[in-house]
Amino acid sequence: MGMRIGHGYDVHRFEKGRALILCGVEIPNDENIGLLGHSDADVAVHALMDAMLGAMALPDIGRLFPDNKEEFKGISSILLLKRVNGLIKEKGARLSNADITIIAEKPKLMKYIEQMRKTVAEALGVPETDIGIKATTEEGLGIAGQGIAAHAVVLMENQA
Repeated sequence: MGMRIGHGYDVHRFEKGRALILCGVEIPNDENIGLLGHSDADVAVHALMDAMLGAMALPDIGRLFPDNKEEFKGISSILLLKRVNGLIKEKGARLSNADITIIAEKPKLMKYIEQMRKTVAEALGVPETDIGIKATTEEGLGIAGQGIAAHAVVLMENQA
């Protein structure tokens, strides 16, 4: 049984009038801003999926779920995460743990972190203790004022 590490990164710009979804949780905000994207634009789950896929040397989400396919328009990224998890299982592997960092100047996310952990853990069928999620800012220095970015690192157990 081998261990494999994967890293994923994603960023989406803000768009007025869209729901803000992070780790499958809708985040209310006074500015009525969400993220621009073909799917629900859940930047944190996108980074997580790419980390899982990368660890197993599988195609990234842009190739698996292209933004020119109507079937993925507005789709829940949690649903896509479940599909990715199925592909990983087909390869004889499973997630050991994941660590996600969300980079956002706004809105404040601390009170939603535990629900995010629960939602991601349920989607993957793992204990919440296997999912780490934290949020940070760039202290006004980076791109996070124009959107939200996320990094994810995973450890996969290759059981094949």
